[in-house]
Amino acid sequence: MMIIPAIDLREGRVVRLRQGDFAAMRAFAHDAVALAERYASAGADWIHVVDLDGAARGAPAQLDLVARIAATGARVQAGGGVRTRADVEALLACGVARVVVGSVAARSPDAFAAWIDAFGADRICLAIDVRHGVDGALRIAVDAWQGEVDVDCAALLDRHCAAGLRHALCTDIGRDGMRRGPNVALYQDLAVRWPAIEWVASGGVRDRRDIDALAATGVAACVAGTALLEGTLALEEIARCSRAA
Repeated sequence: MMIIPAIDLREGRVVRLRQGDFAAMRAFAHDAVALAERYASAGADWIHVVDLDGAARGAPAQLDLVARIAATGARVQAGGGVRTRADVEALLACGVARVVVGSVAARSPDAFAAWIDAFGADRICLAIDVRHGVDGALRIAVDAWQGEVDVDCAALLDRHCAAGLRHALCTDIGRDGMRRGPNVALYQDLAVRWPAIEWVASGGVRDRRDIDALAATGVAACVAGTALLEGTLALEEIARCSRAA
C-alpha cells in the first residue's frame, strides 16, 4: 500500500484544515514546491494536491502553483473545484496525472461517466467524501464539504463502477485532521464490496500503526497530510510502503 503525501493549498500556502473547516485552518511554513520535492526525494510515487481556494469558489484557482508542483517529479493527483470538462482539461494541461472529482460525480453521474470515457479511467479519480448520519448511514458531502446530496452511496458506487471507474479516494470527514486514526472498518468494507476500484483512504492517519492497519484492509493507498508535516509519520515510511507496493 502506497503512502500519498497531501499538500493542501490556500492562497499559495501549505495548510491543513480540521474536518474541512476553513475557520480551523493551520498554516505551515513550507514552500509548496519545495515540500513536493522533499516528498518526491523521499520516494513518493504520487502527491495529492488540493486547491482549497478552488474548492471554495467552485473552479480551480491555483493552476500555476499546481503546475509547478507537477513538475517536481512525482505524479500528481489534484482536485478542488472541478466542475466542468474544461476544468479537467486545464489540470491535465498543467501536468496533473489524475484529476480528482467530487461534487460533479455525486450530482451529475452521467457527466462524470462521460469524463471517464473521454480522458480514460486512469486520468480520473472519484472523491467520495462521507459523514455518518444520525441513522448511521453514509452521507455524501459536496461543495468543499459545506453541503450534502441525497444520494445512496452504494448505488452511486455501483453506477460509477459500471461506467468504468478505476480510482476512488474516500475521506471520512469526521476523522480528517482530528488525529483520531483512520476509519479502518469503512475502508475494509469499501475494498471488499467494490474490489475493482483501487481505493485511496483519507482522513485520520497518525503514524506507522495506522499505515499498517490500513494496509490490511486491501486499499491501494492512503493519504497522509498532517502526520508527515508534524513528523509523527516518518518520511522513511513513504519509501518503505512504495517498495512493498
